[in-house]
Amino acid sequence: MTAIRSFLYNVAFYVNLIVLMIVFTPIYFVLPRLKAWFVPKFWARSSLWLQHVIAGTKSDIQGVENLPNTSFILAPKHQSFWDVLAFFPYLKDPLFILKRELMWIPLFGWYVAKMQMVPVNRGERAKALRAVVAATSKEMERNRQLIIYPEGTRRAPGDEPAYKWGIAELYSKLNVPVVPVAHAAGLYWPRRKFLRYPGTIHARFLPPIPPGLDRKAFLERLIAETEAACDQMLVDAATGPNPPPLPPTALKRLGELGVSVKR
Repeated sequence: MTAIRSFLYNVAFYVNLIVLMIVFTPIYFVLPRLKAWFVPKFWARSSLWLQHVIAGTKSDIQGVENLPNTSFILAPKHQSFWDVLAFFPYLKDPLFILKRELMWIPLFGWYVAKMQMVPVNRGERAKALRAVVAATSKEMERNRQLIIYPEGTRRAPGDEPAYKWGIAELYSKLNVPVVPVAHAAGLYWPRRKFLRYPGTIHARFLPPIPPGLDRKAFLERLIAETEAACDQMLVDAATGPNPPPLPPTALKRLGELGVSVKR
């Protein structure tokens, strides 16, 4: 049954994306930019609703009161595509740093360009970082919210943290608060896998880290607070009444935390 529901959800996910892009295109490109955010936010919310209805996976996101009213950096744990969808509907004017090649995709690239994201050329890292900081600083002056994944790529639940130095550089240069985001979505929407497991994905916006710390102190605090909250969510999911399948990384981490679970 899980495989069937996963298949149906994956089909519905892409059909929903294509249909909404076609239906909303005439509206999207004539609306002012801030009002046009309605379209991608509606797509995100409808995708999560479909996941609930078809795959049986609910989304419970808490801590909205921790989001500052000024510009800030949102720093989610990155485990699956779920955490790409789930958070930006809570932001007024989100900003992504993305590969410039994505801008070349017909229609999708036009949608992204409308929202004035920051493209980056990954082939020239030092030069790219300077360009990204300059472009991002300009956008943040417009009271935008930068979403950046501190580990860069998706990690399995319970895996060793691998935070990159780039977020510390951006934190230092932009001089804005950073809001960590903890969750264990990879248990229910695993990376590089077809299956979507039923249950409830819990996520939380943690209290913001204020600007002004030195880079090393900031990064240590970001890792400590994010990983502690993620560990607790992993334990809660694994010891709950209907735990999802646990990958080896999650089992290893639970063992390190002294938590025994049935396999």
